[in-house]
Amino acid sequence: MLNIVRQYGCIGIIFYWFFFSTSAWAKDPSQLQTVKLFYENDLFGDTDKYYTNATQITWLSKDLNRYRDDVRLPRWSIPIIKAIPFSGDGGSAHNVGILLGHQIYTPSDIQTTSPSKMDRPYAGFLYCGLALHSKTATILDTLEIALGVVGPAAKGEFVQNTVHDWRGIPTAKGWDNQLHNEPAVRLSWQRKWRLHSMELSKTLDYDLISHAGMTLGNVRTSANTGGEIRFGYNLPKDFGSDIIRAGAGVGAPFNRHSGPGKTTFGAHIFAGSQVKAVFRDIFLDGNTWEDSPSVDKKWLVADLSVGFSFNVDMVKLTYRHLFRTKQFDNQEQGQIIGSLTLTLSF
Repeated sequence: MLNIVRQYGCIGIIFYWFFFSTSAWAKDPSQLQTVKLFYENDLFGDTDKYYTNATQITWLSKDLNRYRDDVRLPRWSIPIIKAIPFSGDGGSAHNVGILLGHQIYTPSDIQTTSPSKMDRPYAGFLYCGLALHSKTATILDTLEIALGVVGPAAKGEFVQNTVHDWRGIPTAKGWDNQLHNEPAVRLSWQRKWRLHSMELSKTLDYDLISHAGMTLGNVRTSANTGGEIRFGYNLPKDFGSDIIRAGAGVGAPFNRHSGPGKTTFGAHIFAGSQVKAVFRDIFLDGNTWEDSPSVDKKWLVADLSVGFSFNVDMVKLTYRHLFRTKQFDNQEQGQIIGSLTLTLSF
């Protein structure tokens, strides 16, 4: 874990000195773009199984008065976007996001070559997506569509075993039993509310943020609700510290009194929880149209987490330690996952 933190810290320092220190401070905060790098792995819980690795890179546009102000969006998409209920709110600011991600799932025993009906199947998931964010100072709405592939084409075996070779640990032997290739579609909606916030002093603050949302598609169909409480020094004006999910890492609308560039340093701790109702999960239920390994999933899954975050100028580093309850019937125990996020504004 310490090695990973050092690596992310070095990346942040390099970006800051060679780019942000010369350009970001000269910009109005509302004109800043953001890049977020997510890394999630169960090695933080000293295991190598289940939801075992995930990475995602997300780019967020500057704040927009209207979605049509972003030249990257094709003109034909504007009427469709305007038909989305929250997207046309005249009192909102908007962001466009582009994301690219990869996830790996394995059974608990990665040394056996035979599939087990008592354990979750191998699977890789490679995807890209587009996200539309509409926000006020207290509410964030996100609509995200992700397209990709589940199966050998996602190169889960190559990624996992290459990393294992680099680390000098045994490679996974059962990837021949992974889910079959299947096009993946995932449509997600998420809303966040800043329910309460208070300045305890000139520099100490706390706030309470709740969320609710749903996901539809052959990859996952589910509904979720949860919340997060934060306490610290110069809390960032965003909607909490996120794992990989829709709406992750979007800031509140910038004004001349808040946002990156106004405070050079901040640090806070947080605790969060989430309950998810799972109606379909391809990584547990198996392929949609073909016979494949599968397990009997749990319909309700809960997450409990704690973490810390600090920011220096345009760089923010966050770590979350998350416990997830059992996801399928024969799972021996819940899972501990570590989530590390590096945020760079420019």
